[in-house]
Amino acid sequence: METLFLVVVVILFTLAIFDLYVGVSNDAVNFLNSAVGSKAATFKTLMIVASIGIFIGAAMSNGMMDIARHGIFQPEHYYATELLYLFVAVMITDVILLDAFNSFGMPTSTTVSMVFELLGGSVALAMFKMHDDPSLTLGMLLNTEKALSVIIAIFVSVAIAFFFGTLVQYIARLIFSFNYKKNLKWKIGIFGGLAITAIVYFMLIKGLKDASYMTDEFKDWIHDNTLLVVGCCFVFFTILMQILYFLKVNVFKVIVLAGTFSLALAFAGNDLVNFIGVPLAGYSTYNDYMNLGNGVGFDNFLMDSLNGPAKTPVIFLIASGAVMVFALITSKKAHRVTQTEVSLGKQDEGSEMFGSSPIARTIVRKTTAAGKAIARIIPQKALDWADKRFNKDEMILEDHAAFDLIRASVNLVLSGLLIALGTSLKLPLSTTYVTFMVAMGSSLADRAWTRESAVYRVTGVLSVIGGWLFTAFAAFMACFILTCIIHWGGFVAIIIMFIGLFIFMYLNRHKGAVEHDKNKDDLIVKVQNSDSDAISIKLMKQHYQGVMSQLLQSQSSLYMSITEGFLNNDLRILRKSINELKDDKFLLKNSRRKEIVAMRKMKNQSEAIQASSWLHQGFSSCEQMLYCLRRVCDPCKEHVDNNFSSLPSEYAAEFTPLRNDLYNLMTRVEATITAEDFSKKSEIVDEIDLLKDRVKALRKKRTDDISETQYNPDLMILYVTILQESEELLYQMKHFIKAVSEYMK
Repeated sequence: METLFLVVVVILFTLAIFDLYVGVSNDAVNFLNSAVGSKAATFKTLMIVASIGIFIGAAMSNGMMDIARHGIFQPEHYYATELLYLFVAVMITDVILLDAFNSFGMPTSTTVSMVFELLGGSVALAMFKMHDDPSLTLGMLLNTEKALSVIIAIFVSVAIAFFFGTLVQYIARLIFSFNYKKNLKWKIGIFGGLAITAIVYFMLIKGLKDASYMTDEFKDWIHDNTLLVVGCCFVFFTILMQILYFLKVNVFKVIVLAGTFSLALAFAGNDLVNFIGVPLAGYSTYNDYMNLGNGVGFDNFLMDSLNGPAKTPVIFLIASGAVMVFALITSKKAHRVTQTEVSLGKQDEGSEMFGSSPIARTIVRKTTAAGKAIARIIPQKALDWADKRFNKDEMILEDHAAFDLIRASVNLVLSGLLIALGTSLKLPLSTTYVTFMVAMGSSLADRAWTRESAVYRVTGVLSVIGGWLFTAFAAFMACFILTCIIHWGGFVAIIIMFIGLFIFMYLNRHKGAVEHDKNKDDLIVKVQNSDSDAISIKLMKQHYQGVMSQLLQSQSSLYMSITEGFLNNDLRILRKSINELKDDKFLLKNSRRKEIVAMRKMKNQSEAIQASSWLHQGFSSCEQMLYCLRRVCDPCKEHVDNNFSSLPSEYAAEFTPLRNDLYNLMTRVEATITAEDFSKKSEIVDEIDLLKDRVKALRKKRTDDISETQYNPDLMILYVTILQESEELLYQMKHFIKAVSEYMK
């Protein structure tokens, strides 16, 4: 029996490696977001700094492991077998949940997932134990007071982080303005001294006061001389930052790199429990049984020993740090999660990852009205002075940066302070929640959420927060179910689930990997950073050409697929076509927004407006073509899904040549746009007119025959609808090629 449970412990540590990998992929956004978004250094430099912070933080972490041992349940009422089963269920759930979120590029909380997994699994075990022993109650089996304090601390941190992120960033912007290089002469030393002192104080004194290397004498000395240490650090770093400024060193980049290091350190110190706390609790369970069991079976050995403090061997901490560093360097999904937060906080308008929602529109509308009401009671001179500090025309950004170094510094330093404070108070604050909400608060204070982009950003924030709430629910329910299954199935169920996890990870290994994101376009970024209207117009035409060619190629394939699915009663093709139409609609809408935002950056607005006339006509024609395809696809899918009669062979025979000719014409138009050769435009337009007349004649003929046909009238109406939309498709394609050729001149 001991051998089987030794295998379970080995499985737990294997799951810990998986969990460390997917956990770092999710949480890398927490300490990389600000440095990546501001382009404070090369990506290689950022990875080195973050890796050092992670390794040191993990190696020195030891103060939070008790949460997994007795923070949620009362171990003295549980047998060793029950807790080992619970720990396996928690780890399997955690790996699957975090990897799924990583694949969708949505940051979530590893702390919330662990807490609610432990809670869900503990509730499941409590139900079994109360069934077997009616004298037990839920209050006796669960540490409800501690669990409630943990949950409250996690969610309160959201409001606190957003509030202070907004407040501190607003003050920092008033002090430095967007043209911060003009206001640095004596301010930068004080700001840098405060920032670095705060990092040193919270990281080394507060955040790591329970680290394994800290002796009692050293902690007592720090406690007795805190003010002296802080004062000396402030004076030293203020002088140092001022000297660096006089030596032409960008002090803000130093602060961002130090903040990245500190946040990586805080992440490792605060969140390591989320990844190895449960396996270490399982390891302690096995060791305590082997040392104290005295022949009592696993099924009869109560685990009151877990109420004692956790003593984590340093080798486990060092090994965890090594795995986390490896994960940070090699994980591709981390990039996708980072992109989500950077996109929601970027200073400029542009492509947005999220659409708009009714609740977001309501929030923006009410907030705008409240802002106007507040502005009416503030003196106009104060408003004018504040507006000058927020003059975006003077903004200083690194190449392709989403926001400036001021905001990056505030994000990193403030997030590190809040997380380290939570660590020192033994509260498992969510690193993700804190860093995300600080970043959102600072972007709001920085006026990055304009009237044109606010609704998209609010929708994105609400989507992420909704994902957090779903994390709690999914973690609770999934672990509850897995714990029940393992309780009933025992060791066999564990092995089956472990193998299933391997299969899941293998099938999901490439999903969400870094690719050319559909919301990212280098040409549009270049337009926004260009100072020349001529270059901007040239780049926009390249972007427009690529998008139109891509959409028309997709539409020609879709027209062929939809009609083929209808003729052959292939429901799978029609369902796939509906999804592809949705993707094309999103691409079209997003591309149109990109072009409009890029045009706003042009100095000569009259020229931009003149060019936009043909641009909008092209987009409108392309949009109408998509609507034609949708009006064909939906009724065809419904017809086939209901298993209605197929189109008679004689009708299919007359339609197929027309369908093929239309497809060939669409292909020719797409090739013309790709080659940017419109010399045969008139010839193509004439062919479109001829084919449109043929389709129109056939449509009229079949419309007149509906009342006399021997076939199902509903089928004939659908056939006429396909012909009618094909005719409209040709009509829009004619306007499309004209508009594109005029814009591309």
